[in-house]
Amino acid sequence: MRFKVGRESQARPAVGQRLAIAGTRGRAATVGALAVAACGLAVTACGNQNPPQAAPFARTTGGVTTAPSLPSSSIESCVASQLKVSISNSGALAGQAGGYLRFTNDSPTPCRMTGWPVVTGLTAAGTATLLQHAQSTMFGAWRYTAPPPVVTLQPGDSAYAVIVADDQPAGGQGRCPAPYVRLRVSPPGGSGSVVISAWLPGAGSYLPACTSVNGSATAETSTITTLSNLPH
Repeated sequence: MRFKVGRESQARPAVGQRLAIAGTRGRAATVGALAVAACGLAVTACGNQNPPQAAPFARTTGGVTTAPSLPSSSIESCVASQLKVSISNSGALAGQAGGYLRFTNDSPTPCRMTGWPVVTGLTAAGTATLLQHAQSTMFGAWRYTAPPPVVTLQPGDSAYAVIVADDQPAGGQGRCPAPYVRLRVSPPGGSGSVVISAWLPGAGSYLPACTSVNGSATAETSTITTLSNLPH
């Protein structure tokens, strides 16, 4: 009986150990499965709450890389250093002579223009006269409208402003003062300036410096506009 009892006392702990080990393994597997499930739920939730944002990458097509377009609000005003200024479409009409000031974006970045350019007429003797702000003119059939248009210039694009002056003496004046031979031109806002010739090929003369009856200068400039809004 003692031998039998001794064998039973040895067998029972062995069985208990196997059950304990199995229970421990089962609990470990259950805890592991729950942890994986929790991680999966956490990752899914995080992914839904924080979707990735697409970046505006440049695109390459046919070997040419195109940068993403800039919103118009981020385009800076044109400055003189990025513009090429010249006179085009000049001529004389109904007692006036003038032409179009052409502002061409000569830089690799877009810019915008709006309002009146700052134009000063310079005579050969050095007299400087600021051109007035025109409200309307027969030359170019231009009329001011508020607010003035905002013209965005991509590289190589052009904007225009009419410059014009009376070319006949007013009242009892025998003749007009010496004409303007150069123009000092700044884009709207006065960011730098360039000096160009005031010669009007279509009129065969420089921009006149004729005055009105009260002696004020008649030379004036329109706001910036597009060529499509002017006769050409």
